[in-house]
Amino acid sequence: MLSEVFYLNLDSIELQAERTVDPSLKTRPIAIISSADSSGTIISLSNEAREEGLYEGMKVSIAKKKKQMVQFLPYNRALYQRVNKYTYDTLSNFTPIVEPSGMNGFYMDMKGMVRSRDSIKDFGLSVIKKIESRISLFSAIGISANKLVSRIITNVVHESIHEVHFGSENQFLAPLSFNVLPTARLKPVYKILHFLLIDKIFQLQTLTKCAEDFRTLFGVNAVQLANEAVGRDTSLVRPPIFKDHLLEQLVLPKNTNNQYVLLSAVQDLSEKVAFQLRKRGQIAKRIRLGVHYVDGYSSNTIGGVNYPDDISISKECKKLFARANNRRVSIRSILLDLSQFKPYTEQKNLFFDSESRDMEISRAVEKIRRKYGITIIKKANVLHALG
Repeated sequence: MLSEVFYLNLDSIELQAERTVDPSLKTRPIAIISSADSSGTIISLSNEAREEGLYEGMKVSIAKKKKQMVQFLPYNRALYQRVNKYTYDTLSNFTPIVEPSGMNGFYMDMKGMVRSRDSIKDFGLSVIKKIESRISLFSAIGISANKLVSRIITNVVHESIHEVHFGSENQFLAPLSFNVLPTARLKPVYKILHFLLIDKIFQLQTLTKCAEDFRTLFGVNAVQLANEAVGRDTSLVRPPIFKDHLLEQLVLPKNTNNQYVLLSAVQDLSEKVAFQLRKRGQIAKRIRLGVHYVDGYSSNTIGGVNYPDDISISKECKKLFARANNRRVSIRSILLDLSQFKPYTEQKNLFFDSESRDMEISRAVEKIRRKYGITIIKKANVLHALG
């Protein structure tokens, strides 16, 4: 049996995504936080912030008191999901069977995709290089015969690519801590292992030889734990079912609370999503506008539109922005997240009303944008404020 399952691990996708969008963050100490209120915690942080004494799980209120030089960023789920989806699309060029695992990882079923056994590492390196060149993300790949071992590889081996051959899973896992096994981390199982003074997998492998005692100790978890201890996993790589979303985000050239600049940014974003909606022949019954402030706070409001013309969508987005922006702190970025799409069929009116006029104007601008690109024509306020 060949090594046919890749696990691609994107190290700290949140940090990588933020630094790709805003290159000025590349050398600065930054921390991604769950919430800016007192109960919020640090989810991810850069090495620079770690050197300042911060750590994952630290309360935001404590972190802000300790380190004023660290920049705290809100958890921008929409941005990370977009990067995740783009990574998925890129990996799908290598194999039709790709399964996302959380925000940071992807399983790839490579059955029949690699011509010879000797070239599998080279194939993996080509995947890593493609992700780096197309999305500017650094990654590592674990290769084995199953999902469990492939994932564990990227957690314990500090190489860009590593392979565990079929039949050697037992030896590979033996010296590792039992914490790498998913079932061993379950609370009742963890308590028993801790009580038995077991800390390495080879001890667990020895214990599995006493099958009856093993079942008595671990009950319903015994079979799964025994399989994991020897690197046995029969679960299949399963492609996901994606919900349809249309996302546009703008990181402002400079943090600001200037209303003229902010409304121009909303105008620019709204015209981009309107253009996409007309290409789809759809309207969005749900529009979420998110505002991300420089101090880590974020605010969201929800609305919807019945027409896909620039004026209708821009008007709705500006209303949402007015409701969402309820602070005087400078804004770092603005996000539009559209979903719940419905088909749109334009009905021709006998009389030329305002709705028909708005759509005709939008279509005239659209013809130019389709031919020369969406950024070729901008309203004067957008051009003046954002360039």
